[in-house]
Amino acid sequence: MSDEFDRLKDALKAAPPAPDAARREANIAAALKNFDEAQENAIAPRPTSDRPQGAGLMTGVFKMFNKLSANAALIGSTSVAALVIGIYIANPFQANNTLPDSPPRVDVAAEELARQGASPDITQPTTPAVDERVTTANAPAEAPTAPITEFDQPVVDTATDTDGRARTEAADGGDGYATAQATELADSTTLQRQAPASPVLGGVVAEAEAQDYAAAPAPRAAAPLASGMVMPVVTPSDMAIPRPENTEEFANESPNPVQVTLENPVSTFSADVDTASWAIARSSLMSGYLPGPDTVRIEEMVNYFPYDYAAPDAGEGPFRPSISVMQTPWNPDTRLVRIALQGEMPSVEDRPPLNLVFLIDTSGSMDSPDKLGLLRQSLKLMLGELRPEDQVAIVAYAGSAGQVLAPTAAADRATIMAALDRLSAGGSTAGQAGLQQAYAIAAGMMEEGEVARVLLATDGDFNVGISDPDALKDYIATQRDTGVYLSVLGFGRGNLDDATMQALAQNGNGQAAYIDTLVEAQKVLVDQLTGALFTIAGDVKLQVEWNPNMVAEYRLIGYETRALAREDFNNDRVDAGELGAGHSVTALYEITAPDSPALLNDPLRYATAAPANGSGELGFLRLRFKAPGEDVSQLIETPILQPEAATPPDADAQFAAAIAGFGQLLRDAKYLGDWGIDDAIALAIAGRGEDEFGYRAEAINLMRLAGSLLPK
Repeated sequence: MSDEFDRLKDALKAAPPAPDAARREANIAAALKNFDEAQENAIAPRPTSDRPQGAGLMTGVFKMFNKLSANAALIGSTSVAALVIGIYIANPFQANNTLPDSPPRVDVAAEELARQGASPDITQPTTPAVDERVTTANAPAEAPTAPITEFDQPVVDTATDTDGRARTEAADGGDGYATAQATELADSTTLQRQAPASPVLGGVVAEAEAQDYAAAPAPRAAAPLASGMVMPVVTPSDMAIPRPENTEEFANESPNPVQVTLENPVSTFSADVDTASWAIARSSLMSGYLPGPDTVRIEEMVNYFPYDYAAPDAGEGPFRPSISVMQTPWNPDTRLVRIALQGEMPSVEDRPPLNLVFLIDTSGSMDSPDKLGLLRQSLKLMLGELRPEDQVAIVAYAGSAGQVLAPTAAADRATIMAALDRLSAGGSTAGQAGLQQAYAIAAGMMEEGEVARVLLATDGDFNVGISDPDALKDYIATQRDTGVYLSVLGFGRGNLDDATMQALAQNGNGQAAYIDTLVEAQKVLVDQLTGALFTIAGDVKLQVEWNPNMVAEYRLIGYETRALAREDFNNDRVDAGELGAGHSVTALYEITAPDSPALLNDPLRYATAAPANGSGELGFLRLRFKAPGEDVSQLIETPILQPEAATPPDADAQFAAAIAGFGQLLRDAKYLGDWGIDDAIALAIAGRGEDEFGYRAEAINLMRLAGSLLPK
């Protein structure tokens, strides 16, 4: 090894051979001729199917390297080293492809130089004049095509077979290397005219080519070679295929603040049985990133899970309220009040006939397996839950709306499934026209005593027609009075318009759900289908009056988008959420006693003392709801009592608190102190309970995944 190193040092000290001026000019003329011929041949490129395995831009680069290595005596060591390093930096994934013979090591080339007595000056570039003529005076001027950004996109190889002449010229000595280099550069330029070099693919790019394709993403750095060519230096971030532009919009409000009871003792909000936020958070975490704060609606995360609440007795009403009080997991000096509603579940035989219109978004944005593909599979699962007397119609909308399937008996599953299979995506999104036609068909299907429901399946991209959420709200509000309700199923990510979906579902007296897997479709459209489509109580409102003698401060966790004014509670014209058959609703308040060290607000100097009544009551709960088809609400009242003795919370209360804490960690953890994700996981494990379908176990695993992504 030492002898080789000495020979290399001696070779580097020797002077380069003098070029032959006459042969130099002849070689330049031949190179330019070859370049012109290559450009002419590019007009009729060879078909991709005829191209040998592994052919393409980088294969040509390695062929060039092998031919140059045959003339190593004429190449400066610096040029060889730069080419070797540049190729391997620019093409780190080439090792997975079939390559020509491996390029020679630099020390072998240096040994050949020493054997012939050559000693190039490593500080001087070789033959810059030739490269200047090739890369500037003769570079083609036509407009570039779009740069390739996919690894598996084919590169059309149209290089002409001029490498034989180049090799012959190079073997004659003198300035043959310049000719070989110019010829290969012509071939490479032809290749780039068919498939311009990009930072993703790497490659040898002439200076003129780099100017022509200035619109393409620039590499982070470039290594200049002796010939005046530029070798892009590619970093791992340059190789990543860019994600499509994210245009998602989510409906949310600022987190509820702590309220001083003496100043604002009444809290009013609408019931909410939507579950989209949890499924969206799961989709984000399973894709390897934390959900954005605006995507987190804590009440939807808590209400995603089934709880073992007591159902109402016969004749008691459509739902039963229950209340529990426990110590707050993240603050031992406050307490957590859980208010729960459990709806009754009528038997399947007692359900009225269902008239269902599938309103399906088939716009171009739905052309994806996790959108239209998953949508078809999901709706097919649902068909098995329908009864023979139920009816199904299908309306699709893209550039224009149209009826795909006339009202058809649910028993004719083959016809319905065939209509779903015929759907294809394309065009813009005429959401308004689709809604109008779906409502008209649903109204025509419904008879006295029956239920009509439009089930909208979309990614929420309403870019034609009524696109403003407020305008959609007004339109849907006028339609729900006819008795036709609207539910929304969201699919896919990237352009999910959650704000529009929420406006549609909330004002259509329906439910909004997000389906990211077939398992979620099973939960929403099979296990909970009755609750999703059959309403047992409408315009459900909750109002809590807190006793300032017992509760100095309180905070409602979640329900920001469901807040109501105090006077809205008694106004039957104000819309609120619906409760479906078998559905449950959970709401959590964090409360602070007047003497607690956890108080966040100082007492007012001139505040009026609270009257000493309602002793033993933390607060008072009022509920309003309308029976289906009625316009006048009914009232339920019950006190929120101080627990007589400290009792351990049940599993459902623990798990609901764990999910509420998890939601705050994802959105705004300012009230949690030092309580973190590990505490949420431990609490969820303690409250996992029977977990018949594994929903809680899945939540614990998602918490663990979030723990790896959250800042430490």
